[in-house]
Amino acid sequence: MNEDASLTDIFRRLVANTGPISLQHYMGEANARYYNDRDPLGTGGDFVTAPEISQMFGELIGLWLADMWIRAGRTEPVHYVELGPGKGTLARDALRAMKRYGIEPVVHFVESSTALKEVQLQSVPGARFHADLSFIPLEGPVLLVANEFLDALPVRQLVKTPDGWRERMVVWDEADGRFACIAGDRPMDAAVPEARRDQPDGTLLETSPGAAAILYEAAGRLVNQGGAALFIDYGYTAPQAGSTLQAVKAHRKVDPFMEPGEADLTALVDFDAAAQVAQSRGAKWLGTVTQGEFLTALGIEGRAEALSNFAPHHREALLAAKDRLIAPDQMGELFKVMALADPDWPEGAGFSVS
Repeated sequence: MNEDASLTDIFRRLVANTGPISLQHYMGEANARYYNDRDPLGTGGDFVTAPEISQMFGELIGLWLADMWIRAGRTEPVHYVELGPGKGTLARDALRAMKRYGIEPVVHFVESSTALKEVQLQSVPGARFHADLSFIPLEGPVLLVANEFLDALPVRQLVKTPDGWRERMVVWDEADGRFACIAGDRPMDAAVPEARRDQPDGTLLETSPGAAAILYEAAGRLVNQGGAALFIDYGYTAPQAGSTLQAVKAHRKVDPFMEPGEADLTALVDFDAAAQVAQSRGAKWLGTVTQGEFLTALGIEGRAEALSNFAPHHREALLAAKDRLIAPDQMGELFKVMALADPDWPEGAGFSVS
């Protein structure tokens, strides 16, 4: 692929020569181009993630992981693994908190962006980089974190038509000067769970094969090596229909079918499906709760108060950051936290499975 050519031109030629491309292909190529050569995080980028809002986020995750490791027997060597570690801020804060309790794991980042690797090394010198989970050592428990990682993986969309289920495909709309979606011509009924096939025409279902593959691999590591994992993202916990695809650029929503590769494309994470995949591999699902519930259970309000007392001139900013992370009308409800573990590891603080 010519990296100097715009992805719009590349996709237009591809569609003209070979026909419509799947939405999964479109989203995958667009995000690969987007993340490869830029740092999209922070006020000067396109979006801000929880670790950049406050150190409390990473600290509490580090404490949760340390607690799990201690109660599981302190087995070494132990590996801290983060998928899509952003600027390395979460890892830096989590590792600092973990060190206070005697855990200094080997650090592994699963990252493909050349630009972000340089930033991450400044935050966590000595981190080891990997293309995917298959390169993580096979000996020793794994403490895995994935914050706003699954949402950027390509989704597949299936739509019910009068002729049955079809995959949504992307074409070039000359009149509108943008890409658009149409129903493909290949039957896709077999790709829809039998319990959900009998839906009205126009019903749209999303799946994420990439997310399923990651959950399957991560769960296998936990079962075979021991360990625990936190997946944190915006998503839903009960099956739903409809497109959740969106694009963000310069902190504002934009058209996902304009200028592919120049905006961050994401879709809501189906945490119910994610938990089922992990359990199918034998991992223990500790639960899925809202980010607000999780951070509150771990003591973020007390931590915010302690930091405010230590630095009273930052009190207003600290309390605002805490509210942004846990308030229902901000990140508290939309973002979910799912925990997994080796079946022999303890239950996790902040989760209760009824």
